[in-house]
Amino acid sequence: MNSHQNTVLRPFRSFSVNSLLFSVIAILLLGGCASLDKPALSVRDTSSSELINANQIDPAMRERILRSIGQDAQERALRDELKQHPDNVDAAIHLTNALVAQKRPHEALQVVDAVLLAAPGNLRGLNAKGVILDLEGRHNAAQALYRLALETDPRNQMVQHNLNLSLAFEGSPDGVRRHGFARARPF
Repeated sequence: MNSHQNTVLRPFRSFSVNSLLFSVIAILLLGGCASLDKPALSVRDTSSSELINANQIDPAMRERILRSIGQDAQERALRDELKQHPDNVDAAIHLTNALVAQKRPHEALQVVDAVLLAAPGNLRGLNAKGVILDLEGRHNAAQALYRLALETDPRNQMVQHNLNLSLAFEGSPDGVRRHGFARARPF
């Protein structure tokens, strides 16, 4: 070979040596992924229960997880509905119930306050806020809301019951003497 041919072929020799070296390293690295008891990669699908050792998960914990996931989705849907329709009392009441059940009364109050801004004087909104305030031990504020709601509808038995219950919880002899202790009515 002449010197011109050596000059032309030198980059190809270098390329083939680099390619060969890269191939050997890749084979060694991939070979390290296989072991003697599992010589090749598995293409078998693994079930979800095998992946998370489902037999080790407490059924009560599984139920709480599923309920929590469902509650989060429901809460997001209700919050989205209230963003679009801030005066939707039904959505606000459902969200408020969910938040109170999760022991998040401060957030529930924010929801009820927002709906009362959009629908001032709404009987159900006033009642719901009163119930939350009673749960927090703020009976005087709750009773003021119940009385305001009763001005709108004096014959509303649910609001009247909640007022009487609030008076009883507060320790007012008038409320205890007339109605005794009873279960709180829902929103």
